[in-house]
Amino acid sequence: MPTDVVTMDKIVSLSKRRGFVFPSSEIYGGLGSSYDYGHYGVLLKNNIKNQWWRAMLQERDDIVALDSAIIQHPRTWEASGHLAGFTDPLVDCRTCKLRFREDHLAQSACGRKPSKHPGETPECDLTESRDFNLMFQTTVGPVQEEGSTVYLRPETAQGIFLNFKNYLQFSRKKPPFGIAQIGKSFRNEITTGNFIFRTREFEQMEMEFFVPPSEAEQWHQHWLAERMTWWTSLGLRPDHLQLRPHDADELSHYSSATSDVEYLFPIGWSELEGIANRGNFDLTQHAEFSGQKLEYVDTATGDRYVPHVIEPAAGVDRAMLAFLVDAYDEDEIEGEQRTVLRLHPILAPVKVAVLPLVRKDGQPELAREVYRDLRERVQAEYDEGGAIGRRYRRQDEIGTPWAVTIDHQSLEDRTVTLRDRDSLTQVRIAIEDLADEVENRLRHPWRSPKLD
Repeated sequence: MPTDVVTMDKIVSLSKRRGFVFPSSEIYGGLGSSYDYGHYGVLLKNNIKNQWWRAMLQERDDIVALDSAIIQHPRTWEASGHLAGFTDPLVDCRTCKLRFREDHLAQSACGRKPSKHPGETPECDLTESRDFNLMFQTTVGPVQEEGSTVYLRPETAQGIFLNFKNYLQFSRKKPPFGIAQIGKSFRNEITTGNFIFRTREFEQMEMEFFVPPSEAEQWHQHWLAERMTWWTSLGLRPDHLQLRPHDADELSHYSSATSDVEYLFPIGWSELEGIANRGNFDLTQHAEFSGQKLEYVDTATGDRYVPHVIEPAAGVDRAMLAFLVDAYDEDEIEGEQRTVLRLHPILAPVKVAVLPLVRKDGQPELAREVYRDLRERVQAEYDEGGAIGRRYRRQDEIGTPWAVTIDHQSLEDRTVTLRDRDSLTQVRIAIEDLADEVENRLRHPWRSPKLD
């Protein structure tokens, strides 16, 4: 396997330089682990989410969609266990005034001597560990003192469980079936970092798949295979992915089995997605706390049971980071170093760029005509500023798979040059055939050149 040239520093630099991700509130000095997504970041994230929805809804008939509220009834978090048990062990250093997770001290850097871990130097003065709840708290009502205490959701899953009864009634589904949603979650993490890998505000893609208790294990195995296939189908290299089962001491108290899809980031193997067998814990808890029956009744047999739940849960931000890392590459063209994102064309923020060779002789006018036609079919971009080589490099850095060049010949015979980002091959094609060609290429199976 060739050595990767990618580093987190290169990804951070490229992301800001090309408008994928910016530090949030930067004019005020920034806010720790808070980021804003720029134009190409928005397009890339949307493409990732669209492919997730496609896999969940368009390619299946046993999953339905939901968009639940971020602020839910506070009893939700009592029932789920988040209010009492969603904590991390926190320690403070009285010397450097930094806070650390006690169970992560071996991976943390001392505030005074970064080559050491907290507690390893004579100057370190750590407090006793105390539990720190990770939920963000706020109030509902015009006067804080008189308002009801509520929380920003730390996960999207609970909104699905709260709507289980609604979906049984309106969707005419019966187990096995799933409810899927994408949405923001919030966790007041003690330690964040590694760019967008761990932040306090993040977006999740979660699906709860409700199954008869006797079928839970087989459906867990089904979703392990399905989710691994999804990641590789969108271009992540198989040798940079692994499925790691949790050890017994890692499992959540409600889970009989959980495995993580892990990706080999520059920071090491880290979680992209968890696939858990949650049992019937959530529905049972919410039934107890709400007084509502949350069970399935088979009208044909009269059998009733509380379904077990298989949960594939992935992070959109981590997914985007993994796709950026996996796509990042450097090569040399005619003596010049090129940085290129070899993204799967389906995920690429822009599918095709339209570039007039020069800004005269009618080329920009024809290029604009071509651009207007293409953008009706795919996400396209027009660029006439600077030398053609520099414009190619800009598009390479944002992962645009194809570039259309309008030149003198285009004015004579209405043909253009279509350039491929990865192979650098160029073919001549009639303008009237261009949109069909790009769409055909998008449908064509794709393999990362970094595997060759």
